[in-house]
Amino acid sequence: MGKSHARAYHSMDAFEIVGLVSRTPASRNQVSEELGGLPTFESYEHALSATTPDVVSINTYPDTHADYVRMALKANCHVFVEKPLAETAEEAQMLVDLAHKLDRKIIIGYILRVHPAWKKFIELAQQLGKPLVMRMNLNQQSSGDQWETHRNLMNSMSPIVDCGVHYVDVMCQMTRARPVTVSAIGARLSNEIAPDMYNYGQLQVSFDDGSVGWYEAGWGPMMSETASFVKDVIGPHGSVSIVDEVKEQTDDIEGHTQTGGLKVHHSSRDQNGRFDRADELIDTSDEPSHDELCALEQQFLLRAIQEDLDLTDHMQDAVSSLKIVLAADQAARERRTITLGI
Repeated sequence: MGKSHARAYHSMDAFEIVGLVSRTPASRNQVSEELGGLPTFESYEHALSATTPDVVSINTYPDTHADYVRMALKANCHVFVEKPLAETAEEAQMLVDLAHKLDRKIIIGYILRVHPAWKKFIELAQQLGKPLVMRMNLNQQSSGDQWETHRNLMNSMSPIVDCGVHYVDVMCQMTRARPVTVSAIGARLSNEIAPDMYNYGQLQVSFDDGSVGWYEAGWGPMMSETASFVKDVIGPHGSVSIVDEVKEQTDDIEGHTQTGGLKVHHSSRDQNGRFDRADELIDTSDEPSHDELCALEQQFLLRAIQEDLDLTDHMQDAVSSLKIVLAADQAARERRTITLGI
């Protein structure tokens, strides 16, 4: 993600990259060379003090997010940070409050919020009536470097937390209702991860308008690619689904952004009880690439700064979705349903 966001900043006249920080010399040197030779630093703290930037872009593992965001805000910087904002909802809320206090912007990397096909998906779902049934998953069969990335992510959080914030956020946008309860299940399918961690999970969330949603996520070399990608919403008036038949399976662990088309089904019937409208297929195959989506995120960041946009809802939505998936993680570990106070 850091490489893609660096390319986005480099392509925009309004930004000038004054420093790159990475855990490994090879990684930061590769990006530096690709972008024409940029200053590199081994230490985030050193880079922050030496470059005095206006904006900091944080694309590290989740267990560093809160500390890095806090340091950036206190250095009077605006912040872009990959999701989740923090490891706990309490920390996330503290960062939001600090941003308000210091009059700084925080943009959280909810990449689906800038994706044209996903924005259309949400719009169509809102036309299906209430309640909604939302069914989503992303099971990722990974090996090699990608399995190593997944294992590193699981040092901080489970798949239903790390990826789940995207899809719970989408559900909340679709229903525009208050989430009331969440339950979940989890299974540890590998002895290569910590004994208290699980690499497969499913959460179920209910809303006060009667809507329900589930999200399933699994990571690892054992995961099945059958029904690995389900994005489906059902309401009284019909259903809308992201269909990916035109999309080949890839090794890209960011494949959750890809769509092939939107299939819209109408439940209306004629006097004989037969469907009176054919299903519609909306072609989305011209969707932005991953790097182009990252550029859209950074364009939003730039606009938020230049136009002094009110990001209250953006930041609070990030806190709310984090609360839900963390409650789901607790529900999976404690094998019970949790009532949400959101």
